[in-house]
Amino acid sequence: MARKHSDHDQRDDGVLTPAKFSRLTRRGVLLGLSLPQLITLGAGVLSVVGALYAGGGVLLVYTAPVWVACAVLTWVPVGGRKLIEWLPVAFRWVWRVTGGQLLYRRTVVKPRPAGTLALPGDAANLREFLDLETGAAMIHDPHANTLTAIVGLSHPAFVLLDPGEQERRVTAWGRVLATACRSGRIARLQVTERTLPDSGTGLAEWWAEHGTDDGSWTATTYGELIERAGPAGERHATTLSLALDMKNSSRQIRTAGGGLRGAAAVLRQEMTTLVAALRAADLTPSEWLTPGEVAVILRGAYDPAIAATLERHGELGRDLATAGPVALTESWDHLRSDSAHHAVLWISEWPRSMVYPGFLAPLLLSTGIQRTFSLVCTPIRSDQAARDIRKKKTEYISDAAQRAKIGQIEDASQTAEYQDVLQQEADLTAGHGVLRYTGLISVSAPTVDELEAAVSAVEQAAIQASCETRRLVGQQAQAFAVAALPLCRSV
Repeated sequence: MARKHSDHDQRDDGVLTPAKFSRLTRRGVLLGLSLPQLITLGAGVLSVVGALYAGGGVLLVYTAPVWVACAVLTWVPVGGRKLIEWLPVAFRWVWRVTGGQLLYRRTVVKPRPAGTLALPGDAANLREFLDLETGAAMIHDPHANTLTAIVGLSHPAFVLLDPGEQERRVTAWGRVLATACRSGRIARLQVTERTLPDSGTGLAEWWAEHGTDDGSWTATTYGELIERAGPAGERHATTLSLALDMKNSSRQIRTAGGGLRGAAAVLRQEMTTLVAALRAADLTPSEWLTPGEVAVILRGAYDPAIAATLERHGELGRDLATAGPVALTESWDHLRSDSAHHAVLWISEWPRSMVYPGFLAPLLLSTGIQRTFSLVCTPIRSDQAARDIRKKKTEYISDAAQRAKIGQIEDASQTAEYQDVLQQEADLTAGHGVLRYTGLISVSAPTVDELEAAVSAVEQAAIQASCETRRLVGQQAQAFAVAALPLCRSV
């Protein structure tokens, strides 16, 4: 999946300054054509040339289905993509359908291997590791070679702060991200913001602390009202996931003892640094999430109807071995698990114009919709970012020369992309970090009709936030595991 680039301004002059996201690069290998387009176009040209040399016009007519199909695959767009780009998606979908991979049913009688997570699809490879020093649940992904820890965050309402305070907090958050960029050992950061039915634990805790439960009729009635009123509300929960790149940290891991214990020791160092940076940014991190707390998040994502009950009763649903769904059925553009239907949207375009830091408020503050917004940040090493920028500049200059030779007019979007590359180069030279962003929105509802209505509302909210969203197809289950679960994975 293509990801967005963004640079973070480090100004702190007390004035709220707008920011700009880089455009999604759409340049191809040659003249705006991607490699699959060049292959199909080359096949079509070869069939035409071969027919003209071999049999002239008659053979050209006979081979018409070949070169016409190649032309259609190369240039005809469907859903924002050329037809040739849909072929891998369609092929993978057919392969999964014939292999019976769209259905997941938990085997109740046969227990899972110890330390594994009961998740469907490729997430079944994840392993649990308990860090005895911090009590944190660390999730090991053997395929991506990462080790992830999760921390909860609490913060004041950003949109209610004055502009000077907003600017100060944005600058402080930029320093948090810059810390991750300079480390060189961080694979990804994931910020997850979820809307949840209020379990009523806050009311219950207030009544237990301040109420007078003397057994009277008034006290009994008041306690019953608090017990029943909790799930009627809605609250927001934010987590930050930190993934250690075990490949880039191999030397430090060997020094710390090797294996998962050595990786956990290295990850603890990054966790300490991150917590200090978060507190400096006036964010309040909780303790790193335990296996039971992670299990509640995973279970609530796949079974939203039970989420409030799990939070009200702290002893239930605290086992990672049973935290996944009981059943999951994936369709082309949505999936169903346990008590809800889900759909995942990808933020394909961030704002192209200058926007202020609170531009996502229409999306994040929408009410009456059960959704999870995930922002996956991938730090790019300075040397790698410099090579990538040089490559883009070379490609743009060569494409511009080719267009000039054939008399093609320069497109304004191509010029804007080149200006974005130059701005990234200037920021990198000034010492700022480069991050790649992926924004995903998971929407859940009890029925398909309610899901479609919720998706439409989220799409409208994204338009108000100057963002463009696309509904992912053919990979909803994998995308849901990234968007709804704070496990720092990629899709």
